[in-house]
Amino acid sequence: MVSKPLERQLYSDDEFEAFLKLPENSDRLFELIDGEIIEKMTTELHGVIAALIATFINIFLFEHPIGRVAVEARHRPAKPNRNNRLPDVSFVTNEHSLTTRGSAPYIPELCIEIQSPDDSAKQMADKAAFYLANGAKMVWLVYPNKQLVETLTLDNRELLGMEETIDGGDVLPGFKLDVRKIFPAV
Repeated sequence: MVSKPLERQLYSDDEFEAFLKLPENSDRLFELIDGEIIEKMTTELHGVIAALIATFINIFLFEHPIGRVAVEARHRPAKPNRNNRLPDVSFVTNEHSLTTRGSAPYIPELCIEIQSPDDSAKQMADKAAFYLANGAKMVWLVYPNKQLVETLTLDNRELLGMEETIDGGDVLPGFKLDVRKIFPAV
């Protein structure tokens, strides 16, 4: 008998939305990446870093109400392209109305991804490239094991260590955050 390799099923945006509505998926986190459904698996460290970043951005937004920050909020490009993403932390300006059902039909101005233990450097770079190609103005890639943050825009890339400061640039004008503040002592 000859075995045939399994064909990878690619899902459309609508098929993915139906998949999310299945009862067995109600308390799980999934993304649609180039048509493939991927389950997000986070750690406590991952959650703590996301919460710290969101807290610092929220504190800034109380004084400068230019938008809102979210953790694990679902977004997709305006044109269906088999991608439906959950940035670990995201910031959108007040120009966007608040989405209350389904995915927000745009990519946030700022997307922040925190490297999980199984994420490769290539996967992190691919996430940043996707966000920037689909409307993000800035991406932060957070590397907990190295205690580094990489900030990316379409025309700039910076790698920041523990003694450096993240700058919100044109996305969060006036926002500054010391890198060391987002990494809990472990």
